[in-house]
Amino acid sequence: MSLRIYNTAKRAKEVFEPIVANQVKMYVCGPTVYNLVHIGNARPVVVFDTLFRVLRYLYDDVIYARNITDIDDKIMKAAAENGEPISQLASRYAAEYDCDMAQLNALPPTIVPYATEHLDQMKALIQALVDKGHAYAAEGHVLFDVRSMSDYGKLSNRSLDDMLDGARVEVAPYKKYGGDFVLWKPSVDSEPGWESPWGRGRPGWHLECSAMIEKHLGNTIDIHGGGRDLIFPHHENELAQSQCAHDGEQYVKYWMHNGYINIDGEKMSKSLGNFRTVRELLERYSGEVIRFALLSAQYRSELDFSFELLEQSKSSLDSLYGALLKVDSETQLDQSTLEQNPGFAALMDDLNTPLAISELHQLAKKINKAEGNSRDAQDAKGMMLALADLMGVLQEDADTWFRGNADEDTDWIEKAITDRQQAKIDKQYARADEIREEVKAKGILLEDSHEGTTWRKV
Repeated sequence: MSLRIYNTAKRAKEVFEPIVANQVKMYVCGPTVYNLVHIGNARPVVVFDTLFRVLRYLYDDVIYARNITDIDDKIMKAAAENGEPISQLASRYAAEYDCDMAQLNALPPTIVPYATEHLDQMKALIQALVDKGHAYAAEGHVLFDVRSMSDYGKLSNRSLDDMLDGARVEVAPYKKYGGDFVLWKPSVDSEPGWESPWGRGRPGWHLECSAMIEKHLGNTIDIHGGGRDLIFPHHENELAQSQCAHDGEQYVKYWMHNGYINIDGEKMSKSLGNFRTVRELLERYSGEVIRFALLSAQYRSELDFSFELLEQSKSSLDSLYGALLKVDSETQLDQSTLEQNPGFAALMDDLNTPLAISELHQLAKKINKAEGNSRDAQDAKGMMLALADLMGVLQEDADTWFRGNADEDTDWIEKAITDRQQAKIDKQYARADEIREEVKAKGILLEDSHEGTTWRKV
């Protein structure tokens, strides 16, 4: 079964075929680290982490790079307000980002390049563009001449006039054309800067990713990913400068972009007061619940993110973990068995995670209908875990999911269960109900069965 992905450049699904057999090179645009990241930043991390997991299953050699932008005007502004060096602020928020993403069950990328560690590559790339007639220096700036590239705009499918009309481009007198974009810009004495043939300054945002890709992955890569908002101007300009610097050599074979996130039906923005950081959400929900919510819609579609969705995701995971808890062991699947599952087929069809999640629920139903630790139940559990691993969910031990870490103090819960049982023996049923409600108020649910009373986190 072949993996099919939607290629933004072709505006169609295509069968994925790596440039080099059994090797995949993938790059995803990472964060600009000047603050805690919001839930919109988390969506591409979860989407492309899922793709990374699928690719690692299919191919022996998968190199996944996700950069850190640690030089940017927003970083400079925040550092100046804090009275600290940009390197210190960027390092702190990069660490916070890694912490938040790890809680979403995101695997570490193979390579995490920092922009400021690639200044030599950036300057070399600029010089190549100047030498080939695709860039020019003006008033301390170096700009890419978009009209020097005959098919500029092919990724976003825009003409030059369309790009200037309402686009995020700076119109400045030193530009030959309004759509020309900055490769290098001057820094005043109070701003961070590096020496270059064009004066002291710093790189343009688009240039950074091109230089890091060239350094670590080569001139041509298999997959380049990011949010839909990056198609223009960021990815369009990356494509232009990289291909022009390398005499038209293909830059990216497959471009992939995830859809936007809305909050409660409205576009997320600070002005609307619906801005949600991942850290804020992690205070109320586990990272796996947040990840499950992000996977609940197909990655190219818009996702309406809400607390209701998070509650639904928590309930779904409780149901799935509840089924796993009923079976002591699972069947170890061979590759052919997993690949016959409709959930696997869904992931191979452009990462259709909603359909794959639906299959997890079908497998849970099989476990619930099966007798105890039967072979059917073990087979279903094995399939659930194998499929879920490709999506980065059901990563906890089921008992831990419901009861929490074994190191936590649970003696008070056991005492409450004992006290409640004694109240029942003494026919103090009102007191028994009170104990149950007191425990529930602290986030613990007591459940009675023929085997006795058990507990789990609400």
